[in-house]
Amino acid sequence: MRQPLISFLALASLSFSAHADGLPPNVLRALKAVQIPAANVAVVVQPVDTAQPLVTHNATLSMNPASVMKLLTTYAALDLLGPAWTWNTVAYSENVAVNGFLSGNLTIKGSGDPRFAIEHLSGLLRQLRVRGIQHIAGDIVLDRNVFNVPSIDPGAFDDKPMRPYNVGPDGLLINFRALRFTLMPDNGKPRVLLETPSEGLRVDNQLRYGDGACGSNWKDLISIRLIPESNGNRLEFSGTYSAACGEKALNLSPLPTEAQTSGLIRALWKELGGTISGQVRAGSLTPGAKIVAQHQSPPLADAVRDINKFSNNVMARQVFLTIGNDAPKEALLGGTAPATAERAKQRITDWLNLRGLHFNELVLDNGSGLSRSERISADSLNRLLLDAWKSPVMPEFVSSMPIVGIDGTMKKRLKDAEAAGRAHIKTGTLDGVKTAAGYALDAQGRRYAVTFFINHPRAQTGSAAIDALINWVAQRRLGEKAPILENE
Repeated sequence: MRQPLISFLALASLSFSAHADGLPPNVLRALKAVQIPAANVAVVVQPVDTAQPLVTHNATLSMNPASVMKLLTTYAALDLLGPAWTWNTVAYSENVAVNGFLSGNLTIKGSGDPRFAIEHLSGLLRQLRVRGIQHIAGDIVLDRNVFNVPSIDPGAFDDKPMRPYNVGPDGLLINFRALRFTLMPDNGKPRVLLETPSEGLRVDNQLRYGDGACGSNWKDLISIRLIPESNGNRLEFSGTYSAACGEKALNLSPLPTEAQTSGLIRALWKELGGTISGQVRAGSLTPGAKIVAQHQSPPLADAVRDINKFSNNVMARQVFLTIGNDAPKEALLGGTAPATAERAKQRITDWLNLRGLHFNELVLDNGSGLSRSERISADSLNRLLLDAWKSPVMPEFVSSMPIVGIDGTMKKRLKDAEAAGRAHIKTGTLDGVKTAAGYALDAQGRRYAVTFFINHPRAQTGSAAIDALINWVAQRRLGEKAPILENE
């Protein structure tokens, strides 16, 4: 039967039709309880083995997906590059070391590895020591030219420039450009321990104890200021830290790119017994330089798992740009032009079109979802999920998503519900945006693609509605009546 359409004012001042009857009653109740209109919600639920959706509501409305956009980036990467794709970070020397002395420069060239961490850098530098290099007479040159991306203001998105999720992409991203600190109670005042080595950085601890319990906003009670000095940088911690917090890890990105990489490389090289006369600086690989050491990353499938399980923005941006390089491995030798965001967007769009996935409303920015401009509809994302289910890379793609009530960003949600352990769901959150998408099993073992978007000023209160839909799918049994489809 045909239900009457009701007109609502959509986001971005667009008019659209919505039908609340397309949503399960428990979802409608959860939305009503937090005063989120059904007009600001888009939902599609469809069995992966049929052409008919079970639920569709505002399916064609173009909406901000937040981090759920990572599903498009990671599926495209798995299919275009292959699950076994790896990145190589390579060290080159202009000369041969003689009695431990290397004249000239040593160049480390990146390939856009999304997870080149401290242990990988240390291993690369250790290879140099094993190969007889102890003193570098020239500079250590860092070649980031595999990517051509403009520098970004890390505070522009949400005025939190030191949060690691705001770090921009980098052709030679080292340790996510982050430093790890440990905060812990001590006699008199809290202690601040710098866990990540960084030569030239001094920690100035001005923290004092705060009263009461350790709230979820404990990070917001700490003020951090970077103060340049003649011999390096001073990082000042002030504000309060409750003794009830116990020991907490705090990851920050307080240093400019060059200061972070220089401080880390110098510290690790010194720990290995190495010395250097010159600087650690940005530059380009000198023609004719020879490979002396290299690090091969774990496969792309591992990176995709980290991206989706833990919603890692900078890793997603690295993978997105890697898609934009026609032959990233050959780029190590200067054989291709550097990757750009525009090339990545075009390659993904072409890939979608070849698969018959014409998403006219799609707006790609950086592929991570940490964007105010990225857009996709629930219908398009549902079609992507259905296509991925039939793809050879389906196992890697599905297993990369958080398991409800078990791990990743869904670890603490629906732990005691029917859906626990029965759904793989990627989540997304921005101011005014709450989203989720993935796959869920019903009570009979039938699998569904599930997409839920909320774009509304009160979106942060919408988790209960999303959880209600996931649990509704998990509890469904054969023969149960579905909600009335929108415009049916």
